[in-house]
Amino acid sequence: MASANKLTLFIVIFMLAGILSGAAIHEYASADAIKAWSDNITLLTDIFLRLIKMVIAPLVFSTLTVGIMKLGETSTIGRVGGKAMVWFISSSVLSILVGLFIVTLEHPGSGLNLTIPTEAVDTGLAVGGMTLKAFLSHTIPTSIAGAMSNNEILQIVVFSMFFGIGGASLGQKFNAPLVAALDVVSHIMLKVTGYVMYVAPLAIFAAISSVIATQGLGILLNYASFIGGYYVAILLTCMVLLAVGYMVLKKEVFRLVSMLKDPVLVAFTTSSSEAAYPKTLEQLERFGCSRNIASFVLPIGYSFNLVGSMVYCSFASMFIAQAYNIHLSFSEVTVLMLTLMLASKGIAGVPRSSLVVLAATIPSFNIPVAGILLLMGIDHFLDMGRSAINVLGNGIATAMLSQNEGAREADAEAELVKQEA
Repeated sequence: MASANKLTLFIVIFMLAGILSGAAIHEYASADAIKAWSDNITLLTDIFLRLIKMVIAPLVFSTLTVGIMKLGETSTIGRVGGKAMVWFISSSVLSILVGLFIVTLEHPGSGLNLTIPTEAVDTGLAVGGMTLKAFLSHTIPTSIAGAMSNNEILQIVVFSMFFGIGGASLGQKFNAPLVAALDVVSHIMLKVTGYVMYVAPLAIFAAISSVIATQGLGILLNYASFIGGYYVAILLTCMVLLAVGYMVLKKEVFRLVSMLKDPVLVAFTTSSSEAAYPKTLEQLERFGCSRNIASFVLPIGYSFNLVGSMVYCSFASMFIAQAYNIHLSFSEVTVLMLTLMLASKGIAGVPRSSLVVLAATIPSFNIPVAGILLLMGIDHFLDMGRSAINVLGNGIATAMLSQNEGAREADAEAELVKQEA
């Protein structure tokens, strides 16, 4: 616990140092010096994210497979998975509605009165192929080795689920050696993650310093209305998640939030929910969640329960429409939100991934993709919020499902004792 508190302290210190150093460089350095600083200092962030990505694929595969195999009967797997998907879809709809409500109430894009461009503007984002057919094709891996090498989380989850269910169907007599081996692998990867986390404060310093040095502190003020409204939506979604969590976990939900502060802070400062995955899994186990349930639910949540991304997509798409004075009917807004929800499933938990979803979706509703350029300058600060709430949402969902399954097993054991008596 002491080491975890020290890590949190160092992260906060280095984040503040990044803001101060970036502001100083932006103010006093030449343009060439600023570019050189930004280009070189981000090497630390790149190294940290690459180290984290190195851990993700083997950790997700080993923990998810072991979790499914240890759940035993396929009926248990189906029950837990079904509950998880119901919650994930419900939370996605809820977060979309929260974002839509705040952006409609505030109208942050009103007054910009931008002219709709006659020609496409290259945003530098790969937007092709985000159709339903492409999404479904992308979901199924043609090679697990390829999926792991590219860190395609959704494909790894799909393969791991098939592998785990197949292993569970063989029974404990046959799968016990493999379960034991993969369990060792997962613990090794968690240990490796602990070593990687020592680099986190430096990576956070580099990321913050680079953005402030390039854009200046003014970037925090230029879009104050948009950023303020967006974070109001994020906080409101957090409150709703905590309220639902309180209904199941009671006062323990506050202990859970306290224990998740480190992974949430890592996700916030690195703008990557993937970076917080190993630490989130570790803290959920320390909280008391069943390792089997946590190892099963959490990886699925990283593909289907990105509530922060849902808030962002609804908020940002309507902001762009407002900026270009594009009025959407109720039915058009409904279809747009459903499309965004579908397109976001399996989205990578890495920076700028939500921008790709937006760039692929909004042109179908006659909203200029060039509007994404309005967000690129501040996307780093928006990504921080959506990554953090993604981690919190997945943590609460996993804890609730673990609690629910624990109560169900306790009731079943009590009933069995009663029958035997």
